[in-house]
Amino acid sequence: MSAVNQTLNSTSRPSMRIKICGITRPDQGCAIAQMGATMLGFICVRCSPRYATSEQIRRILENLPNSIQTIGVFANVSVEEIYQTVRETGLTGVQLHGDESPDFCDRLRQILPDTELIKALRVKSPATLIQAQDYFNYIDSLLLDAYHPQQLGGTGQRLDWQILKPFSPPCSWFLAGGLTPDNIGEALQQLQPDGIDLSSGVERSAGDKDLAKVSQLFQVLTDFYS
Repeated sequence: MSAVNQTLNSTSRPSMRIKICGITRPDQGCAIAQMGATMLGFICVRCSPRYATSEQIRRILENLPNSIQTIGVFANVSVEEIYQTVRETGLTGVQLHGDESPDFCDRLRQILPDTELIKALRVKSPATLIQAQDYFNYIDSLLLDAYHPQQLGGTGQRLDWQILKPFSPPCSWFLAGGLTPDNIGEALQQLQPDGIDLSSGVERSAGDKDLAKVSQLFQVLTDFYS
């Protein structure tokens, strides 16, 4: 266990899940896991600049500790395509980042019963949080991301944290959307997510993680919970 997670686990609060998304390089994936990430995300959306093929994902997973969770991010593709990618790569979880319905989530869970299922919602207004209720019975976790009219994620845009303050779902949830080492402390002072998800906030360019920024993130988290 890393020093960061030892610190997080030593507090009265449940362990924070820390997901770094958009991993494309084996060396960076391994380094980020060693720093204290509990989850790594891989973009399985072909039009994304962070897209990783099944072969790339397999190469990265070869050198990761067994304890880390590995999440494939999909958007608006078939249940069959997701199933095939999970079986080809050995991913432990699936994140749905498109317009997938609760029924779609239910069908996916039926064929991947041992795979964590995360549904991402891009929060445009408080109405999105009402819509989230439709998914509670079909998923393991929610991920709340910033809304962008053209892009599904990794935009660097920040969520309006104020509208999330009353949000208390019965399932675990991740905060995403424009998080950086510089603002994560402020976010966690206002909200109590079960996990956080960062991508562009710890990058030099799309898919190229800045390990100095990742290290800074974990130092901020250690200080925050100590």
